[in-house]
Amino acid sequence: MIDRKPVIVVIGSLNMDIVIEADRQPQMGETILGNKITFLPGGKGANQAVALARLGARTVMIGAVGNDAFGQQMIASLDREGVDTSGIKIVDGEVTGLASILLAQGDNCIVCIPGANAHCTPEDVERNLSIIEAADMILLQMEIPLDTIRYTITTAKRLGKRVILNPAPATPLPADLLEQVDYLTPNFSELQILLETNEGNVTELIKQMQVRKVDHIIVTQGDEGATFVGQDGLVGRVSSHKVNVVDTTGAGDAFNAGLAFSIAMNESLKDAVFFANATAAQAVTKYGAQNGMPNIEDVKKLLSEL
Repeated sequence: MIDRKPVIVVIGSLNMDIVIEADRQPQMGETILGNKITFLPGGKGANQAVALARLGARTVMIGAVGNDAFGQQMIASLDREGVDTSGIKIVDGEVTGLASILLAQGDNCIVCIPGANAHCTPEDVERNLSIIEAADMILLQMEIPLDTIRYTITTAKRLGKRVILNPAPATPLPADLLEQVDYLTPNFSELQILLETNEGNVTELIKQMQVRKVDHIIVTQGDEGATFVGQDGLVGRVSSHKVNVVDTTGAGDAFNAGLAFSIAMNESLKDAVFFANATAAQAVTKYGAQNGMPNIEDVKKLLSEL
C-alpha cells in the first residue's frame, strides 16, 4: 500500500434517515404498530464519505442540503467525522433530502425524498474543480441528477481521474456513459435493471455488461459475497464474511467506500473486493448507516481473524 492518505471525492446525496423499527414489514394497505423511531444522518453519498474518513482517506463531500435544521445537522455530523464539507451548498427554499427506512426481521426497505439533492448540479461540480483535480478517486451514486453524474464522469475522465459509479438506485444508463466508468458496483438486482433484463445468472449478466466496455465490474450479492471481473476478462468471486447482523442499511455504502479506499491505495481488484467485503461485514454489526461505518482498525481486526 502507498504510505500517504488517498484523497477521495464523494459527489452525491445527503439525507436525514427516519428509521422505524417494527417486528415485520406490513403488507400493502396494512397498518401495523412500530417499536421505535430514530433520526440519523444518512444518504448514500454522506454514508460513503463517513466510511472513507473512518478508513483513513482524506475525504471531500460535494452535494446539497436544504436551509433547515436537518441540513445543519448533516454538515455538522460530517465535520465531526473529519470530512471536508466545503463542497456542500445550502439551497434556500428546499428541504434536506429524507429517507424513510423500515427495519424488520434483520432487513430493510427504503423510500427516499430527494429534496435538495435534486439541486446538486454540474455547476457545483465545476465550482469545485480544484478539489476534483487533487483527487485520487471519484466516488458517485445515483441519488443526484443524471446530468450531474454525466458531467462529473466526463470531467473526471478529462482530468485523468478514476471513477467508481455505484448505480443505486438503478436506472438504465447510456452506453457512452458506462464506457467512461472505471469501476461499476451494482448489486444483482441493479445489474438486471442496468441491462433491462430479469434473466441470466450473475456471470452471464457480467459478460453482457462487459460489452458496454466498463473496465471493472463488481457485483455485490449480500451474504453470498461479491463477483467481479477486471480488464483481463477473468471472473472472480469473494465470499462474504460471517458476522452477527444487526442492521444492513449501510452495507452497500460501506462496501463502496472500502473498495474506493483499497483501490486508491493501489491494491489489486481481488484484494480491494476482499477489503470491501470486510468493511461491509463490520458495518452491518452496528445500528445505523453512518453510525455503523467501521474504522480501519475494525476492518484490519476482522481481516486478521479470517
